[in-house]
Amino acid sequence: MRTALVTGSSGFIGFFLSRRLLEDGFRVIGIDNLSDYYDVGLKQRRQAMLQQNAHFQVINESIETPGLLMKLFEAERPDVVVHLAAQAGVRYSIENPRTYLESNIVGTFELLEAARAFPPQHTLMASTSSAYGANTEMPYRETVKADHQMSFYAATKKANESMAHSYAHLFGLPVTMFRFFTVYGPWGRPDMALFKFTKAILNGESIDVYNHGDMKRDFTYVEDLVHAIRLLIDAVPVRPEDGVVPDGDSLSPVAPWRVVNIGNSNSVQLTEYISAIEAATGRKAERNLMPMQAGDVPATWADASLLKSLTGYAPQTSIEQGVKAFVDWYRDYYKT
Repeated sequence: MRTALVTGSSGFIGFFLSRRLLEDGFRVIGIDNLSDYYDVGLKQRRQAMLQQNAHFQVINESIETPGLLMKLFEAERPDVVVHLAAQAGVRYSIENPRTYLESNIVGTFELLEAARAFPPQHTLMASTSSAYGANTEMPYRETVKADHQMSFYAATKKANESMAHSYAHLFGLPVTMFRFFTVYGPWGRPDMALFKFTKAILNGESIDVYNHGDMKRDFTYVEDLVHAIRLLIDAVPVRPEDGVVPDGDSLSPVAPWRVVNIGNSNSVQLTEYISAIEAATGRKAERNLMPMQAGDVPATWADASLLKSLTGYAPQTSIEQGVKAFVDWYRDYYKT
């Protein structure tokens, strides 16, 4: 039985990934500080569901706690590490940047130091499509420069990529970075648009639509994302001996490190997304058209061909299917 360490195990993605790994026969050690950035009760419910499996254990502490991860790695010697714990949210990083510094930078440093001392077979770490920042050439490819992040959240995630690359180069740690594209689905975060829109529409309240609705996102259903991560666990990067990287691969020429987009490869207009919510709820939305918010970008669109070449898999859940699954969960969970 392989041991997987999942940081942020009670978060949205961490919950689904931990559940999938347990189903696949892994022993899973979770770590999550149950932060109050959003409803702690939702995180506790997710965690309680995972704890029904005897092969799951969890530590409710912060990853940036000095020495915590070092002791955990020494005791458990995880075969696989999936680092999802982070302070999320673009707009909150404008209001409270220090929490991003502590969780995303210091916490990731603590994890890399522990992995250096007790190397896993593969370390996989969450980045974000926001790392592409001011890039306008789409679809986004992992091999293009990403130097102009638009928010401090995105900057910390790009820094994580660079930090991980240095450890991969210096210490031979195999690392795969994921750039996620607008993940959604049941048990999703209350600060995300789908949750906010569904709640408002069902309560007969108006919704705020930014950039007057002229926004596009590559929406990725959570179970598609988790399936991609599960496949990438076994796609361990290897440093090329001759320094030559195949065309289209983001593999480093000097380290066992690569970055991989996980997206639906389909950029959807925000108004179309809202229409899917209206269809799933059976209600029309009253829309407040608003200007663009600081730190946001008008569009995202993933080129997921590298994911396909590494795993043979491409996310495919339509927004109609995914949004309906969320709305059905929301109605059941909140008894609306």
